[in-house]
Amino acid sequence: MKSDSNIAIKVQNLSKCYHIYDNPRDRLKQFVAPRLQRLTWQKPKHYFREFWAVKDVSFELKKGETVGIIGRNGSGKSTLLQMICGTLTPTSGSIQTQGRIAALLELGSGFNPQFTGRENIYMNAAVLGLNKKEIDERFDDIVAFSDIGDFIEQPTKTYSSGMTVRLAFSVIAHVDADILVIDEALAVGDAFFSQKCMRFLRNFMKTGTVLFVSHSTESIKSLCSHVVWLEKGAVIQEGKPKDICELYLEAFYEAQQGKSTTTKLKIITKPKHVLPEKDQRLNYINASNLRNDLQIFKFDPDAKAFGKGGAQIHDVCLLDENYQALAWLVGGEKVILRVMVHAHQYLNAPIIGFFVKDHLGQTLFGDNTYLTYNEKGIYCEEDQELQADFVFYMPLLPAGHYSITVAIANGTQEIHEQHHWIHDAVSFKSESSSVASGLIGIPMQEIKLETIVTLI
Repeated sequence: MKSDSNIAIKVQNLSKCYHIYDNPRDRLKQFVAPRLQRLTWQKPKHYFREFWAVKDVSFELKKGETVGIIGRNGSGKSTLLQMICGTLTPTSGSIQTQGRIAALLELGSGFNPQFTGRENIYMNAAVLGLNKKEIDERFDDIVAFSDIGDFIEQPTKTYSSGMTVRLAFSVIAHVDADILVIDEALAVGDAFFSQKCMRFLRNFMKTGTVLFVSHSTESIKSLCSHVVWLEKGAVIQEGKPKDICELYLEAFYEAQQGKSTTTKLKIITKPKHVLPEKDQRLNYINASNLRNDLQIFKFDPDAKAFGKGGAQIHDVCLLDENYQALAWLVGGEKVILRVMVHAHQYLNAPIIGFFVKDHLGQTLFGDNTYLTYNEKGIYCEEDQELQADFVFYMPLLPAGHYSITVAIANGTQEIHEQHHWIHDAVSFKSESSSVASGLIGIPMQEIKLETIVTLI
């Protein structure tokens, strides 16, 4: 295969098939019977069922790119990674890689539980291509990064799951890999170590290549530039993280409650009983050079949506404290997010919620009505209207584009039927901002800097 110098990983028509036997005797029959059948000129009979864990998967990962793989349990993600890393032989297809690959797959993969942490470091690093001198030079840094202390001299079978992940990640972080392949294992570590891993990952992503598998759509949207969606071993779709994660979320709900019918709903037009729109900026012109101006766009009833259709969101707007619709607002001010819903059927436990997201689709904040009303017995008759008001202080937002996703469901926080979920129902833009860092900011009441003279 001709090599492309810009490609780190190239997967073409990759498949993996397992033979499933209904009982142990079938294994013996499969070993003996087909040979005898061929000798007697009979057509060989199979005593197994084929299970294709991965089937005809193709994608490319360019150098310096971070690609995410998303999919439900059993979709073939881990099998695919094992074939890419060379720990599993594919049934058919080809894999082309360029550069040293360091992988963190299943918990403790590559570790011998009888060996100490020290011995496993030397064994693992040697497998990843380092010689003894190179491992000696990096050993102290690996142990310091893992932060497991004296346990480094204990057998890894005595380690907790978090300690095992710490040691495994510490090794791959110090082998000068060109490509990092990371499975869900990072979710096991504690919060402090997870933050340390994410700092390392973000720094590595500046020059290295990452193949990242996760169930967390937020992690995928935060880290990845491209996403491949696997389902039942096959690629369903690939593309930008925000778009693919939205489709994945819709498929998740449809798998639980059936096909969406929201797209067939007619647009509902209801009279609005609010005063003319108010331009909040008029109260703050020249008030501060640190003002955060937010331009709000209208509710989009044609935005991408899904759900069972038992209820329909027909209006979303932002209001001030006098219930006037806002075309502009200032970050840090109190606002009311109003969601209007029409019930097409009886709802015994309606829940209305929202998320505010950035341009990558990352959730910044949100809430729903469940905890406030779960013991108050709120219900809604067919053809009745529901109105939810969320009152909050709009945080300061860095300059850029944002959107509000809204939804109406029926049930509980854990078990519910999603009736209408609208991605990007309302979009808005932060025109100017004083946010210095982070995804959002909070309005500072006062900032002081002064020198203190100490009297002796």
